Amino acid sequence: MEARTPLEASADNGLKIVIVGGFGVGKTTMIHSVSEIRPLSTEETITRAGGTVDDVSAVPGKSATTVAFDFGRITLSARTVLYLFGAPGQERFWYLWDRLFSGALGAVVLVDTRRIDDSWYAIDRLERLGTPFIIARNHFGGPAHPLEQVRDALDLAPHIPLVDCDARSRDSGKRVLITLVEHIKSLYLAENPQAIESVRTARSPYAAEGAAGTSQDHVIAPRAPRAPRQESAQ
Repeated sequence: MEARTPLEASADNGLKIVIVGGFGVGKTTMIHSVSEIRPLSTEETITRAGGTVDDVSAVPGKSATTVAFDFGRITLSARTVLYLFGAPGQERFWYLWDRLFSGALGAVVLVDTRRIDDSWYAIDRLERLGTPFIIARNHFGGPAHPLEQVRDALDLAPHIPLVDCDARSRDSGKRVLITLVEHIKSLYLAENPQAIESVRTARSPYAAEGAAGTSQDHVIAPRAPRAPRQESAQ
């Protein structure tokens, strides 16, 4: 991808979004798909020695891995830009996550239902930090579990959006980000009802381009008591 969109001098409002999830779930792929600039990537080749540290058995054919973070950008308006950070998925790099989450508007947790246990740590960290997030199930082929079954396995609160996506698709990635922004907006309005009358929705060309088929506003429901986590969605 070529760098093709310089940052406007008038841009003075940066919004930070983190894309997180287990090893090999498609975080780098999503950022490369949606970023308007050439993404900054810190991928390194997986060596034979590295294969003894990171379990690559569940992601055959994976030859490189993120060792710090990925970075991309989307311009929402002349003044507002969205900065995308992709967190490394290997357990040995989890200590970096809290720094990446710092100052984030919200997060997308990418999930591979073949390895759903890999998603729990990301969800627990975001809940502990109070960072708004949504779940996006990335498709890797094979049987697709019903989303409600995935929701039960992840023990998600009713108000947290759960959507399907294809991290390779720019349109699909945009719909995921739009869903996250709508979720954050709904949380803000639920906590600040006096702002409802004054909020004006200004869609950027980028948002309008991917608006078709996006989810409706989400209803904020009281958080149900957390049940013991299930071992798998299968």
